[in-house]
Amino acid sequence: MHFQWDWLCLSVLIISSVTAEIENEETLDADVKVEDFDKQSQEADVDREKSSLEVVYHTPKPTGEVYFTETFDGVLTGWMLSKTKKEDADDDIAKYDGRWEVEELKENTVPGDRGLVLKSVAKHHAISAMLTKAFIFDNKPLIVQYEVNFQEGIDCGGAYIKLLSSSDDLNLEYFFDKTPYTIMFGPDKCGEDYKLHFIFRHKNPQTGEYDEKHARRPDVDLKKFYLDKKTHLYTLVLKPDDTFEMLIDQSVVSKGSLLEDVVPPVNPPKEIEDPSDKKPDDWDERPKIPDPNAVKPDDWDEDEPSKIADPDAVKPEGWLDDEPQYVPDPNAKKPKDWDEEMDGEWEAPQIPNPKCKTAPGCGHWVRPMKNNPNYKGKWKAPMIDNPNYQGIWSPRKIPNPDYFEDLHPFRMTTVSAIGLELWSMTSDIYFDNFIICSEKEVADRWAADGWGLKKLVASANEPGMFSQLVTAAEDHPWLWVLYILTLALPVGLGVLFCWPAKKTDEDIDLKKMDVSNSITKGELKQEREELEDDEIELEEKENEDTVEGEDEGEGAEDIDDEEGEVADGSQEEGDKSNKSGSEDEMKEADESTGSGDGPLKSVRKRRVRKD
Repeated sequence: MHFQWDWLCLSVLIISSVTAEIENEETLDADVKVEDFDKQSQEADVDREKSSLEVVYHTPKPTGEVYFTETFDGVLTGWMLSKTKKEDADDDIAKYDGRWEVEELKENTVPGDRGLVLKSVAKHHAISAMLTKAFIFDNKPLIVQYEVNFQEGIDCGGAYIKLLSSSDDLNLEYFFDKTPYTIMFGPDKCGEDYKLHFIFRHKNPQTGEYDEKHARRPDVDLKKFYLDKKTHLYTLVLKPDDTFEMLIDQSVVSKGSLLEDVVPPVNPPKEIEDPSDKKPDDWDERPKIPDPNAVKPDDWDEDEPSKIADPDAVKPEGWLDDEPQYVPDPNAKKPKDWDEEMDGEWEAPQIPNPKCKTAPGCGHWVRPMKNNPNYKGKWKAPMIDNPNYQGIWSPRKIPNPDYFEDLHPFRMTTVSAIGLELWSMTSDIYFDNFIICSEKEVADRWAADGWGLKKLVASANEPGMFSQLVTAAEDHPWLWVLYILTLALPVGLGVLFCWPAKKTDEDIDLKKMDVSNSITKGELKQEREELEDDEIELEEKENEDTVEGEDEGEGAEDIDDEEGEVADGSQEEGDKSNKSGSEDEMKEADESTGSGDGPLKSVRKRRVRKD
C-alpha cells in the first residue's frame, strides 16, 4: 500500500512539472512573436485603449492577378459616397447620409493598420468603388474576401457587400438599394436571427428577368462571430463547376451546388399544376365519418355539469367569515387636484386585508369544486372509415410553359464595381482588406499579411485561463462550486497522502534500540571468534611444551611470555572493539540484551585459568 501511494505522489509531481513546462514554452513563443510597446492614440477627441503588444505591420500587397484590392491604409481614393435617397422610406431617413471614417481598431490595435468604419446609428449608408478590371464569369473562379469587426457588438444591421453588375448607365453617385447587383455576400443580423448571406441574381434566359437565389443557411452557429468583438475573415469562393463555398476565418461553414442548394431553384420544374383544373363537387376527402347507425344510449344524461361542489369538504378551522378579503388603504390620501364634480366621490384604493395573512381565509366560504363522476358531455356518434373516401384531391399536372434549363448558373452577369449599402442600429462596424481575385492562394497570402496579424494580436491580448475562469464565475456563480470540487479536492488528497507522517518519540526510541542491538551483537560475534582463535593457538603451544620437556625452561619462559603478549593483545583488541560504539549505545545494548556479555566473560575466565 505504501508503494502505491509513492507512485501516486510521483505521478502528481510529474504532471505538475509537465504543465509548468508547457506554460513556460507558450510564454516564450508569445515573447518571440510580439514585443511590448506603449502607443498613444492619434485621435485626440476619442479615448482609445492602448494595446500592450506591437507587431511589425506592412500594408498587404497582392502576389498575383487581382480585380480589386483595398487596405484603407493610405489616402482613400476611388471610393464614392452616394448622393441619392432610398426608395420606399420616410423622407427623414431616406437620404444616404450615414457617416464613414477611416481609423484604427479600438481593441487589439495593429499600429499602422486602418479600416473603413461605419459611424452613424439608424441611418442609411452607401459607398462604392469601381474594380480595377471587370470580372467576367467564364472559366476562372471568383474569390471575394474581406474583414469585418463588430466593435460594439450588433443589435440590428448588416455588414454585407454587393458586387454591382456592369451596365452602361452605372453611376456610383446614385448607388442605392435598387442598383442592379450580381452577388451579395456577408454577415447580417437582426434580433436573434444571425445570417451569412450569399445571394446571386440569375437571369431567366426566356424572359430576361432576374430572380434572387439564396444559398441555404449554414449549419454552424454564427452567434459568436457577431458578439466577440474580434476581426473575422469572410470568404466566398465560386467555381466554374457551379459549386460554392463560404468560409469564416478560413474554415468552411457552408458549401453546395448552385443548381441544388439555392432557394428557389435555378431551373423551374418541368411540370406544374393545371391552374384551370377544379375539384369536383362530389369529391369526398374525409377519411373518417360518424357512424350513421349509432344511437345514443337511454341512460346518457347530457345535462350533468362537468364540475360539482365537493360534499366532503369542510371549512378550515379559524376561517374569518366576517372579514373581507380587501379593505381600503388607510394610508391613502385624496389627491389635491381631485375634483368630485368631475371625478366623482374619491375612494381609497383596496389592499389585501392584513388580518387574512395569519388566517386560512376570509369572507364567505365556498365549497371547492371537483370533477362530476356522472358527467358524460354531449353524445357523439363514433367515427368509422369513410366508404366513399377518394383521397386528397390535387389538380392534374401539365407541362410548364416557362420551363428552361440552365446547366451553368455560374455564368452570371459581369461585375464591374463593389459597394456597401447598409442600415445599422449599432455604430463602429469595421471593414478592411478587400480583395477580389481568381486564385485561393493569392487570397490566403493576402489574409496572412492582414487578418493574420490581427488574429495574432487578439490571441496575445486574451486574458489567461485563470482570468477567464474568474470572469465566467462572475456570470455564473455556481461555477465556484465546480472549481472547488475540481481543484481543491485533488490538492487535499495529495496533501493527505503525500505529506510525511510525524514521527513520535516512541518510534525514535524503538529505532535506536534496533541499531544498538545490531551493533552490539556484531561486536560480540567478532570478539568471540578472535578469542576462540587465540585458544586454539595456546593449546597447540601447550602440546609442544609437553613434548620438549621441562628441561627446556628457557624456551618455555619464552612461550609463556609470548602467550602473555597474545593474551594482552587480545585483551586490548577486545577493549578497542568494546569502545568502538558510543557509551549510550553500549548501555542500551546491555539493557536490551540482558546477559549478552555472558559468553565473553566466560571466555575471558577460561583464558585466565589457562594462562
